[in-house]
Amino acid sequence: MPRAFPLGLVFISAACAVQATPTSQEDVRLVPIGAAWARTSVNAPIFRRSSVVTRGNTQFVAFYDPDARLMLARRTLGTPDWEIYRTPYTGGVRDAHNAISLAVDGEGVLHIAWDHHGQPLRYARGRRPGSLELMNPMPMTGRLESAVTYPEFYLLPDGDLLFLYRDGSSGSGNVLLNRYHIAAREWRPVQHPLIDGEGQRNAYVNRIVIDAHGRWHISWTWRETPDVATNHDVLYAVSDDEGKTWRTSAGERYTLPITAANGEVASPVAQGSELINQTSMAADTAGRPLIATYWRPPGTDVPQIHLVWNDGNGWRTSQAGNRTLAFRLSGGGTKRIPLSRPLVLAGDGAIYIVYRDEERGGAVSVAETRSANRNDWRVFDLHTGDVGMWEPTHDPELWEHHRCLHLFHLRVGQGDGETVEDMPPQTASILEWRAETRPTADSCITESPEVTGHE
Repeated sequence: MPRAFPLGLVFISAACAVQATPTSQEDVRLVPIGAAWARTSVNAPIFRRSSVVTRGNTQFVAFYDPDARLMLARRTLGTPDWEIYRTPYTGGVRDAHNAISLAVDGEGVLHIAWDHHGQPLRYARGRRPGSLELMNPMPMTGRLESAVTYPEFYLLPDGDLLFLYRDGSSGSGNVLLNRYHIAAREWRPVQHPLIDGEGQRNAYVNRIVIDAHGRWHISWTWRETPDVATNHDVLYAVSDDEGKTWRTSAGERYTLPITAANGEVASPVAQGSELINQTSMAADTAGRPLIATYWRPPGTDVPQIHLVWNDGNGWRTSQAGNRTLAFRLSGGGTKRIPLSRPLVLAGDGAIYIVYRDEERGGAVSVAETRSANRNDWRVFDLHTGDVGMWEPTHDPELWEHHRCLHLFHLRVGQGDGETVEDMPPQTASILEWRAETRPTADSCITESPEVTGHE
């Protein structure tokens, strides 16, 4: 096992491997960070959302090391040299729910939430702008913070942050939303709750998206019991006043909180359809919602990745690719699934869905479409190495401003339920891909003389 880092800062310099992708205009690099826990997928579930974030030309990342220590790292974009800080905190790494989420606010201060599966809030922020050293853990609003799961941060255009989380448990929980006001340096509730399971179900949120017009979009899937087989339907809401009020896609105002009785169904999917929860969402250049998920279409045995999208007139669904590997979803806890939850990204002229699939050898794969009807998909691999039970999370600021995709990359194992796989520590890395050419994109790709072929 690699040696543990001492408390405080260490520096590593790592050469990065470069892989050519299927076209000459696509550029992929793998930039190592350090040794990470890999016996469960706690470092690499999609609901981490912000595993890596950038402020200015500094990139930040968080992960658990092989000793379950919470590690923070930063580097200057375009360089392979990381400054790593070993915090005094640990997490319950044998439970893959206990992931780390991070953000950097408009003042450049780091915010961290970690180690949550129906447990009291564990939240801390940096001592000063740019610092990896954290203050002591603290509450946010002090309300409904005793049973936290799935914490997610979102950066707003004015530098404030949103914090989304579940209060309660699988099959019986509510979705809560807070806002951090940097002017006052304090958290305040936005909606407590925004989505109410009424003690009979819970909403698994795919994501919040802030579009170019400042509207907040959210989508989710209902679950009726702790059994994943009771997932059903893809639902949607939008706010044009920063979360004070919410509407359907047709403009009808919700009575809050949103419940099963009034939630807008964007795509009806029956229970027992292998519908996965907590996937992803984006908005196209017109501000229209894009939701990526997967389920098994009626009359078939094979779950397929779907894009649920609104064309301005109504909801439509497109199948991305054509899978052939069948599987079933049932039971509770973290499942060992041959297909990762998909990450959807809206480009300047394309839509990309990033995922991992056992039938493609566990590679980091992309489905891309540039057609108006979103029914013509090209599927290719960014990186052909087997990443085990990894799921995609990315640097949202680099994608939004530069169309550079920086994925947190780590081969991980996962037993079915909250069990571990015999996987030794693996190297956490950033997988860089310049998906589209922009004048400012060069600064977010690390230069390296090492080049290897791609097959």
